[in-house]
Formats: sequence, structure tokens, C-alpha cells
Amino acid sequence: MKIGELAERSGIAASAIRYYEQAGLMPKAERGANGYRAYNDAALERINLIQIGQQLGFTLDAIRAVTRLEGPALHEGLMKHLDQRLQDINHMMQTLTEQRASLLETRERVQAQWERGECPASL
Repeated sequence: MKIGELAERSGIAASAIRYYEQAGLMPKAERGANGYRAYNDAALERINLIQIGQQLGFTLDAIRAVTRLEGPALHEGLMKHLDQRLQDINHMMQTLTEQRASLLETRERVQAQWERGECPASL
């Protein structure tokens, strides 16, 4: 299939597909006699993998690293990156929970000062 059809089937722009190739996320496309890029169904699967990775918050570097692996190394690489992403999310959740608690406390303090007729000079 040509790049336009791949773009349509994957739901991303042809320019994004060319970028993925340049960035090493996808293998270089075969070229037909006319010079047009020719893709197979594996390219569509690769784009789907890239999109899933991005939706899960993985960087393009992490996705690139995993797509270069095969066999048992692929499994190990996936597990390593998944575990690291889970750790990152747990850390973000902890940080957000602490920020939320601090914001609620500050809100209550500002509201109490307002009700006493005080102007909150500092948070």
C-alpha cells in the first residue's frame, strides 16, 4: 500500500509516517519502480504499536528501543519499560495526592481568613 492508504488506515498523517521512518521507529519503506513508498500490513501494526505506546505515555526513545528488540529480549524490554512507566505513574500520583492535600488545606485557610474579615496576605 502507498503512504496515503497507510495514513488513512492508521488514522495519522503521511508526514507522521515519514517522521516515524526518519526517527527510526519504523523500518525504511520499500520503494516501487515509480519511487513511491510501498508498505505492507506490518507497517500498520508498527504504527498501532507506536500509537499505543504514546497513549501509555512512553517516549519515542523508549518505543524505538523496544521496537528494535526481538524474541526473549523483546519480552524483557517490554517488561522493563512497563515496570518503569508504572513506577513513574506511581510517583506522579503520590506527588499529585500531596499537592491536592496542600491545595485543600490552603483553600480552607484562605476561606477562614476571609470569613474573619482578614485579607490573606500569604498562602
